[in-house]
Amino acid sequence: MMYVRTSEARGHAEHGWLDTHHTFSFADYYDPDFMGFRSLRVINEDTVAPRRGFGKHPHRDMEILTYVVSGAVEHEDSMGTRALIRPGEVQRMSAGTGVVHSETNPLDEPLHLLQIWLSPDRQGLPPGYEQKRFAPQERQGRLRVVASHDGRDGSLTVHQDVVLSATELGAGQRVDYALQPGRHAWLQVIRGEATLNGVALKAGDGVAVSEETALALEARTPTEALLFDLA
Repeated sequence: MMYVRTSEARGHAEHGWLDTHHTFSFADYYDPDFMGFRSLRVINEDTVAPRRGFGKHPHRDMEILTYVVSGAVEHEDSMGTRALIRPGEVQRMSAGTGVVHSETNPLDEPLHLLQIWLSPDRQGLPPGYEQKRFAPQERQGRLRVVASHDGRDGSLTVHQDVVLSATELGAGQRVDYALQPGRHAWLQVIRGEATLNGVALKAGDGVAVSEETALALEARTPTEALLFDLA
């Protein structure tokens, strides 16, 4: 069973310095039918104007992943972390008992990123931070695990039963994924056009998958996508 959440069906807000699309209910956008999928709570696709960003704000009991498509994010938090996240790098911040952070675009070009929130497997965790780079060749033509509950294959460690993989495919390339019985998946297309088990998709589309065991993602044009394997 697959359900396509099209790009144009997402919530949208334009704040001048921020152009944002919400796959699930977030901030002033509310849709009771799209509060999340399994432990996946937020996928926001943001474009941030040069030299602008999100000032200091708090989070609690959430696993937050940042995936940069283009540009760079300057991160600072109450744990004393200061970091720059560029394309090919993925950041994980565990908000746990509480953390305050800011995210800004330090460059003279727009920043394009995905903000991903996952509900943690338990509340009250100590706040934590992790950031890793994954070379383009690791994602080209294959699914590269970038975050998982057990830190497999050098991925980020997430406090939730999830395996997140990233891929970049050339036109005509295909990747296959075996979904174990009882597991679910969410595919988010970042750029390009592709098919998932023959269903046509475009940039911004997401797909909820349940009761399927074999997934085949084939690119019609150069494509970048994220695949969540969820309990």
